[in-house]
Amino acid sequence: MKLFSLIENEVIKMIAKKRLMFVLAILIVLISVFAYGQNQTLIRTKAQLSQRLGITATNDWRKLAGQQLIDMKNRLDSPYMDQKSQASTRVRMEQLQYNLDNNINPLEQSAAKFTTKFMEQSIFLFLPLLIIMLAADMVSGESSSGTIKLLLVRNVPRWKILLSKYLTLIILEVMVVIFAFVLSALISGFFFGFGGWLAPVATGFKVLAGKLDSSSVLNVPQWQYSLMVYSLAFFVSFVVGSISLMISILVKSTAASIGIIMSTLVAGNFISYFLSDWKITRYMFMVNLRLTDYLSGSFQPIEGMNMIFSITVLLGWAIAAVVISFVYFTKQDILA
Repeated sequence: MKLFSLIENEVIKMIAKKRLMFVLAILIVLISVFAYGQNQTLIRTKAQLSQRLGITATNDWRKLAGQQLIDMKNRLDSPYMDQKSQASTRVRMEQLQYNLDNNINPLEQSAAKFTTKFMEQSIFLFLPLLIIMLAADMVSGESSSGTIKLLLVRNVPRWKILLSKYLTLIILEVMVVIFAFVLSALISGFFFGFGGWLAPVATGFKVLAGKLDSSSVLNVPQWQYSLMVYSLAFFVSFVVGSISLMISILVKSTAASIGIIMSTLVAGNFISYFLSDWKITRYMFMVNLRLTDYLSGSFQPIEGMNMIFSITVLLGWAIAAVVISFVYFTKQDILA
């Protein structure tokens, strides 16, 4: 049986399960809510800054950004801020000052900026959860129902069967990322306008010892920055999908498979915050999912991590997951 036919069969099965449609529906709802919320937040922020400036409204973003900078400086004087919050605020202040110095409007909102921001916020939890929905039962679901036996009794090598499932998963991951991009651009366009793709974006910030290093910063158009963000999103989808498929093969239970990978993702947030002093935590895949933070220069809770390090760690996890999946699937007595 040809590989293409196997892939076609897997795609048909995924469509029949309506998982892809369910993921699409979730994206539409979440993006709509997020866009509405962002629009309301932008209105309130401008109103509050204008009030502090003593005017009813202003279109001068430099004055608004300057007032925002003053507000952050005042928050630093609060005795209730811990050291990590103070370091994060200082980094944001330095970035804001860089934008002011280079005439980059940080308060401008557009479909292009929202589309990028949505994926930056989704890459470490929401996007992986969508991928888990697609990958977690690709093998365990068929093992539980017994349909996997009908597939394995055919005169087709097991590695080819698993390869077809893996390639199908990659195709679905590409579709999810594309769906997220298109829906974000379309839905947010009704709130913020459909432009902004040529607006400059500062990228390449580095946080060293809690301080911002802007020596390697480049100003790129928004479309190029968005392309970088969504490329990293696909890579994260590929890694999470590989690990989810491995767990689906090892556990043979859809509920257990979803529970394991979801609890692992949630635990990553707690580990990076409460156990940041443990060097071993930086080698956990869930701690390295925030790849877009390296582009934006966000504060890193764990010292010693950078883009190359995180990509290397994630790639190592993905390769290990694929190897384990193929070895176990081809050797284990699944028909028993």
